[in-house]
Amino acid sequence: MHYHQEFAPPEALCDTIRCFWYNSTDYPTELSGFEVTPDGYAEIIFHFGSGCSIVHNGVLQPLPSPFIMGLLNQPVHFYTQNRLQIIGIRCYPWTVFDLLGLPSGKEPVRQLEHPVAQLHATLHKYMEAGNIADALAEVQQYFIQARAQVAMDSMLFKAGVAMRKANGTMPVSKVAAAAHATVRTLERKFRQSSGHTVKDVSGLMRFEQVRNRLWLHPESNLAGLAHEVGYTDQAHLSREFKRYSGTTPAAFARKAKKRQQSVNDHFVAFIQA
Repeated sequence: MHYHQEFAPPEALCDTIRCFWYNSTDYPTELSGFEVTPDGYAEIIFHFGSGCSIVHNGVLQPLPSPFIMGLLNQPVHFYTQNRLQIIGIRCYPWTVFDLLGLPSGKEPVRQLEHPVAQLHATLHKYMEAGNIADALAEVQQYFIQARAQVAMDSMLFKAGVAMRKANGTMPVSKVAAAAHATVRTLERKFRQSSGHTVKDVSGLMRFEQVRNRLWLHPESNLAGLAHEVGYTDQAHLSREFKRYSGTTPAAFARKAKKRQQSVNDHFVAFIQA
């Protein structure tokens, strides 16, 4: 069984958090893997159940709850068994580290030594009782309080609005203009806040649009999709898609078609809308 639901953030968090979400998936009793593909967000992940692990240096390493899923440049495979429940906080990559008061970094999966980890015990009690609504309310209240302590950079906010509106198709020079900044200043602040460049994040935003479209509509015409999303041509789309997903758009679309015919869906446990 697979269940997923997303929740819009309260107004006080709209400049920082894209959404909160809950995911529950029943896996086989033996250890099973699932894949998370890149997108343009960073995620704070609380998980409950039999645990969640990742292979690091050839060794299966259990992950604490919570951990951060940073920006990915290729798919990451996780391993679990039985029921895995997740409460996720989907953040804009230029806000997540400031929100937590942490130095930025490029790690795809980052373990947290942070006061937010103290939330896990309270959330675990709610999850055991099946009280998802109160668990989400607890998380929201924590981040409302955290956000009130942080002065977000208005330049990065303006740049982020422009990038999201254009779905990653806006050139860096125009993003800087929208943020009323020079390219050099914007890039410096963007690296400081997210660990990545404007171009890095824009590329992931654009890939995400194609990935989501093909997952939901695998029959989509690739040439038309390339033009719509702002790639030079279909070959450009295919190169970028393979760079981030490790597979071609056509192969990904075939996988999506099979998924639509199957009740069991182990694509992205940390699913993005």
